[in-house]
Amino acid sequence: MQNLRQKGTEGEELAVKYLQEKGFAIIKRNFHYGKIGEIDIVAKDKDCLVFVEVKARNSFKYGTGLDAITPSKQRQMVVVAKGYIQINNVQNTEMRFDVISIDMSAKPPQFIHIENAIVLR
Repeated sequence: MQNLRQKGTEGEELAVKYLQEKGFAIIKRNFHYGKIGEIDIVAKDKDCLVFVEVKARNSFKYGTGLDAITPSKQRQMVVVAKGYIQINNVQNTEMRFDVISIDMSAKPPQFIHIENAIVLR
């Protein structure tokens, strides 16, 4: 049985391939902002900068990975994204937060991709 880190890494690999097949350009993987947190994938979808959280599950029997995106995790993602924007001097660019949940037990793996999963208020 693989550990959580291995499953997470495998899930991120699958998500990168999935996004590339959808026409996304991958800019950065595993962007860390100090000790605050990490964003799994930073990508471009046409002219939109997309911050992607990937959740891999062994099945969707007890819910998708979307259930793991708590309000606290959402706030953390926003802070880390702001750090990315500041460090990389991103200006005048449309941005959004997506979540990709992957059922790793399905053959082939099953993806649920939610665009604009986090709405800034």
